[in-house]
Amino acid sequence: MIVRGKCWKLGDNISTDHIISGKYKFEAIDNLNKMAVHVLEDVIPNFYKLVSKGDVIVAGKNFGKGSSREQAPRLLKLVGVGAIVAKSFAHIFYRNAINIGLPVVIAKVIPDVSETGDVIEVDVINGIVKNVTKGVEEKVAPYPKEILEILVSGGAIEYIKRWGGLLWSRSTE
Repeated sequence: MIVRGKCWKLGDNISTDHIISGKYKFEAIDNLNKMAVHVLEDVIPNFYKLVSKGDVIVAGKNFGKGSSREQAPRLLKLVGVGAIVAKSFAHIFYRNAINIGLPVVIAKVIPDVSETGDVIEVDVINGIVKNVTKGVEEKVAPYPKEILEILVSGGAIEYIKRWGGLLWSRSTE
């Protein structure tokens, strides 16, 4: 599973309110497409129009801090974000992203050398992140087999549909 796309460079402490403001959390809770137009609107105006399928957000420390709203990673995936590479993630955001099948990767070098517009490649299976534009490659901690299976399936629900919830028993075979 390789994600390759344009870099969208963000800084430290990007919160779930930056991703989707709390003022919209009940506006269209039954239809995420109506909320998509507001994704990152205070950080990158019209992001939902500018982002392309497979693009990669590259950020600093503490990405996804704040509330535990699952809409934040869901909406990023919905508008086309293929992966997020950051120096660190808020724990709940990280887990919510995995649950919905959005790769989130902790990297130390790539966030420092990347700029918006660079081409970023994330090899989820082998744990390699590349800034293709700058020619910089970073080996990152690979996912445990169980988490990788969830990501490759497209998220926890898709994994359960496919395998019937046998995550732990399958992983020990």
